[in-house]
This record gives sequence, C-alpha cells and structure tokens, in this order.
Amino acid sequence: MITDPVFYAVAVPAVVLLGLSKGGFSGVGAVSMPLLALIISPVQAAAILLPILILQDLVGVWAFRSVWDRRIILITLPAAALGILLGYLLAAQVSVNVVLGLLGALSILFALQRIWVERRGAITAPGGSNPIVGAAFGAASGFTSQIAHAGGPPFSMWVLPQGLSPAALAGTTAVFFAAVNWIKVPAYIALGQFTPDNLLTAAALAPVAILSTMAGVWLVRRVPAEPFYRLVYALMILTGAQLVWRAFAA
Repeated sequence: MITDPVFYAVAVPAVVLLGLSKGGFSGVGAVSMPLLALIISPVQAAAILLPILILQDLVGVWAFRSVWDRRIILITLPAAALGILLGYLLAAQVSVNVVLGLLGALSILFALQRIWVERRGAITAPGGSNPIVGAAFGAASGFTSQIAHAGGPPFSMWVLPQGLSPAALAGTTAVFFAAVNWIKVPAYIALGQFTPDNLLTAAALAPVAILSTMAGVWLVRRVPAEPFYRLVYALMILTGAQLVWRAFAA
C-alpha cells in the first residue's frame, strides 16, 4: 500500500473529480488519471483507479437506476466491448500520448461546435442519433477507456446531442461505464496489475470515492438542464486542453 503523503495529496482530489464525474458531471473525471500519472507510473495509476471506478459506478447506477436510456446502451456497449479488446491486444503498439492528444483535440472541437450550434438554435445533426455512428463512438470509448481510462469524451460526443435530461445523461453514462469497467477487469488481471499494494491503496481511497460520487448525484439533480450542458461543454474543453498538454509534454 502506498503511504507517501504526497501521493494522497494528489490522489484525493483526483478521486473527488472522478466522483463528481460519476455523479453526473461528465468530463471532469478525465483529469484524474493524468493527475495520478504525475507522481506514479501510468500503469500503476490505472490499476489503482479501476477498483475505485467500479465502486463509484455502483453508487451512480443505483442513484440513476430508473432514468437511463436503454437504446443508447444497446447501441454503444457491444461496440465498446470490441474497443476494449482492441485496446488490450494493441496496448504495446499504441502510443498512449498520441491517442490522448487526438482525443483532447476532438473533445475541444466538439464542445466548441455544440456551443455554437446551441447558441444559434440550430437543429442537432442527424448523426447524433445514427446507430452506426453511435457504435463507432462506443468502440472508440471502449478503446480509450482500456488504454487510459479516458472513454468519457468519445461517449459524450455521441450522447450529448441526444438532448437527454441531466439525470438521464448521468444515468446512461453511469450504466455504460459500469459495464465497461467490469469488462476491463479480465485484461487487468491478465496483465498482473491488481497487486496487493494497488488494491490496498484503492481501498484506502474508497470512502472519498463514495462520498464524492454521492455529492455529484446530489448536485446534478439540482442543476437546470441548460446551465448543466454549458458546464459539461466547459469541462470537455478543459479536459481536452489537459489531454493535449499531456500528449505534448511527454
């Protein structure tokens, strides 16, 4: 188990951000993995975060169990499983920094485009509901989630234009990533990343994970839809900028 106070000074805020993301503020949690990677190896950071993500998923799914969109899950989840498999098989050949850089740039462009469209009152693009497009984004989400726990932006790029309520968006996101994170478990076991030290460190952070997710659930139920989406777009821009910075700083 990690006992360095400097680690927890970074890990606690990172887990809080993940909790707020799981509670409904999609996007902000993508900063957590890069934060931890500043002080420990990315591989160890991913191994510590996965049990925490699974625990937070349970809270999110329970809180929004009656408001998730089944059609979106049926379209995206099978493709996400394929993306996870590809991420596992190609992990040694793929540059994580290149993937994160491209992902960050796409996140920024998407958020800016959505802000522009909504300010003009334009109609959502037809691709927003196309199941083939949805499956493609689902596969991209599974792939980037396996590589670096960064599946949020691709998923959001397809789901946000659907115009779900904040609660339905939070519920659909919670169900999708709850399944995705469990699908990733065999790959992490096969790679030998669930060491006793990593699991004990994750357990030490578990109370923070639960409380921060509950806080996110409480907040998202009280934020009106329009400001909520503006906040999500802003978080996507900030997260995208951070991912691009990480890619070029490496």
